[in-house]
Amino acid sequence: MSFRRITIILTLVWLGLFVLVPHVLVVLTSILSPDPQHLVVWPLTLDSWGRLLEPLYAEVFWYSLWLSAVTTVICLLLGYPFAWIVAKLPGVWRGVLLFLMIVPFWTNSLIRTYAIKLILGNKGLVNTLLLALGLTDEPVQLLYTPFAVIFGLAYVLLPFMVLPLISSFDKLDKTLIEAAHDLGAGFWQRFQHIILPLTMPGVIAGCLIVFLPAMGMFYVADLLGGAKNLLLGNIIKNQFLVVRDWPFGSAFSVALIAIMALLMWLYFLANRRINRQGGLDDESL
Repeated sequence: MSFRRITIILTLVWLGLFVLVPHVLVVLTSILSPDPQHLVVWPLTLDSWGRLLEPLYAEVFWYSLWLSAVTTVICLLLGYPFAWIVAKLPGVWRGVLLFLMIVPFWTNSLIRTYAIKLILGNKGLVNTLLLALGLTDEPVQLLYTPFAVIFGLAYVLLPFMVLPLISSFDKLDKTLIEAAHDLGAGFWQRFQHIILPLTMPGVIAGCLIVFLPAMGMFYVADLLGGAKNLLLGNIIKNQFLVVRDWPFGSAFSVALIAIMALLMWLYFLANRRINRQGGLDDESL
């Protein structure tokens, strides 16, 4: 048996045991009945799925989408110009900036979230600076607000937006920009018609990589947002570890996986459409 075939078989076995089987078990658990002693028991029921439509959980769902969307937009607004600048720099300075961006992530994200909590606290760095400058007479409530949750999510997920964008800028054909400049196109014309369309795959990929995990980072919402700023991940964690309602927690998990799968499908459709339009533009040229 060839090395390639052995590698493929081992990969399929690994994915089957540690990816497919756990997902199948989660789906099966979502249609079982909850039990205080045995966690799940027969018979099969769809009650847990019906509870997803209750107003309380629907509100958490839309609130999570809103927080994730705002976080994604902030990461895009910060990450796009940063990736553009990094892509233009020489190799040494580019490596230095990427190193400085990645160094904090050698520390566990939970520890970094605690650090943000200390910075935004009533006696933290931000409030101490505001009081010292005389901009406020008393500490500003920053913790346990949507702002704190968005700040924490953006801080944790920003590199995941930057890296795909840098890859897109690396693939950008500089001759097209130079040609447009020689033909009299201004900066915004070059950006609108050349730079943005050609870097759109990186934009879409970065948005997905930020948006999807943002809905499940329950520890960020727990530490920075309090009980009033819940994400979908908080509901899932509470159902498994606190309420012990495994079928409902599994139903929520499967719903989140379905949302992720839908967004990934939309990403592939958008990427295919962008590539197709690029091919048509090349033919027309």
